[in-house]
Amino acid sequence: MKTLGLIPSRLASTRLKNKPLLKIKDMPIVIHTYKRALMSKKLDDLFICCDDIKIKKICEHYGAKSILTSKKHTNGTERIGEGYKKLKKKYDLIVDIQGDEPFINPSHIDQVIDFHSKNKNTDIILPTLKSKNYAGKHVVNVLKTEKNDVIYLSRGNLPFQFKKKNSLYYKHLSIISFTPSSLKKFCESKQTFLEKIEGIELLRAIELNMKIKTLLLKGDSFSVDVKKDFIKAKKYILKDNISKKYLQNE
Repeated sequence: MKTLGLIPSRLASTRLKNKPLLKIKDMPIVIHTYKRALMSKKLDDLFICCDDIKIKKICEHYGAKSILTSKKHTNGTERIGEGYKKLKKKYDLIVDIQGDEPFINPSHIDQVIDFHSKNKNTDIILPTLKSKNYAGKHVVNVLKTEKNDVIYLSRGNLPFQFKKKNSLYYKHLSIISFTPSSLKKFCESKQTFLEKIEGIELLRAIELNMKIKTLLLKGDSFSVDVKKDFIKAKKYILKDNISKKYLQNE
């Protein structure tokens, strides 16, 4: 199964200025994501899909393959859709790895690819991590059935915890695996009603009746969305073993 990894990266972040280029231990956030994704054993190709020449130049400096895309996209999925189209190559799966996840675990990428290869009739795979606490509006919660079919995504305090002592949330880990046909269908469709309300792009896929499954993973990761995340990241990297493997070669 031939698999493509695409990392969407947008310079004009509203919550954290020039986010992809902010440095953690002298390396830009988006390059950390690329270096870690490059450690995946299941990806055949990997590109950063960026919207600005400044990001592209940084990619060139670090030897990261990149594709310059339009600034007009409303979300990362549309951006990787353009990137995939520009490559003009065929792949069995396209894996979206969010560019603001500098601590993404390469084994998580591999587990998602393995799971999707065993569930070939599924359009999209969304991995999740368990959490006992509501993490706030910057984290997307996945609502699923017992058979791991995704029925809704929300930034809200959902599902409602009827018995507080047994509270459990499934937070979305920022990896998304698409079949080529599902990515094409998504990108050719307009923004949908719930997508606009929640500000979650994959609600479009749910409203388009795509088959989405979730995979529960172990471990942790966090995205750098706001300043406090950036401060946390600069401390976290000091004890992170995966980053040591590629930083020592820089």
